[in-house]
Amino acid sequence: MSAAPAAPRVSASVMTHPVRRPQAEELAAWLGVGNLAVDPAPDAGPSALRTALVAWGQAAPDATHHLMVQDDVAAPAALLDLVTRAAARFPEDALVFYTNWHARNGALSRLAALAGAAWVRGVPQEFTPTLAVCLPVDMAARYREFGGRSSDRHDDEVLSAFLRPGGRMALLAVPNVAEHTGTSSINGHASQGVRKAACPVDEATARPLLADGPVLERPDWLPYMRNGEGFLQLSWGTGPSAHVPWREALAQTGLTEEALRELEASHRPAGAVREVADAFGARYAEELWLHALLLGAQARAVEARLDGAAAGPELERLRERAVSTLGLASLPAEQRPGVTPGQAALLTEYAWSAIHCGRDLLSWAEPARRG
Repeated sequence: MSAAPAAPRVSASVMTHPVRRPQAEELAAWLGVGNLAVDPAPDAGPSALRTALVAWGQAAPDATHHLMVQDDVAAPAALLDLVTRAAARFPEDALVFYTNWHARNGALSRLAALAGAAWVRGVPQEFTPTLAVCLPVDMAARYREFGGRSSDRHDDEVLSAFLRPGGRMALLAVPNVAEHTGTSSINGHASQGVRKAACPVDEATARPLLADGPVLERPDWLPYMRNGEGFLQLSWGTGPSAHVPWREALAQTGLTEEALRELEASHRPAGAVREVADAFGARYAEELWLHALLLGAQARAVEARLDGAAAGPELERLRERAVSTLGLASLPAEQRPGVTPGQAALLTEYAWSAIHCGRDLLSWAEPARRG
């Protein structure tokens, strides 16, 4: 009988800039992280990559994996334990524990949550979120060498460029146990507005899902929103991918706009439509509902193909949290800060009406579910 594989040993770093050193030290103490990776040239202009390369060089000599956490993160004190258990389950993968709510990877995480998956393979054409990411140490060393040759300052873009040629993007933890704090950005992302996790949950909810929940490698197509407009991701190759409006790409999903419009006319809740349109515009009210309709239909199709599915109260909490960010994240960045709690609840209820409709009434219309 072969011996059981050795348990992973995870070292960790918190990366920071000198102006944020106090908060980085506080976070490192909270997480029990011994390494602080400080920007080695803070006066040379913003560069997340420059500091990330320092962090990836701090792996302990006996470590099998290294975790890098950015200083503007909130996470449970047990993060290292969660990461270690995840590394034991997926020892050869890059693992991501935060996904931006307004990005395609955030939309992919919501789809995975609704379908009953706990992990999902990242979108090749997009940056890989690096607020809380773990790499096997040999991969970290190769990435550090690769990044050292790059002129880019965005470590998340460079990590995707590193992973793409191998055809194996990072595994995204669908339950996000790390959360972004604040809106400032040393690396120039403040224009993106409020940036939060797509599927934020607590440790108790995440732990069983991360341990046993199924993996979604990729869907056939992905509905997502940017700045109040709906799009579809159809290509999963390594080349660039334009943002294609859903109306232009819908035929390739096997669905028809006629089917969507019929359900919109008969099932879109009139009272909520007026409230959403009054607050955020009629075009946004239409785009959000049709996007959520497609999301519900695709979630049902993906769920039917998953090898097993998560279940229980943890999954239901994950789904609720995933949909709670959908409306907010789909708004243009300048509108997000002004959204009241009541409006956020309205957007969530409105999105659910379309998701349920898509799952129950639209998914049956898909003539062929490709593998």
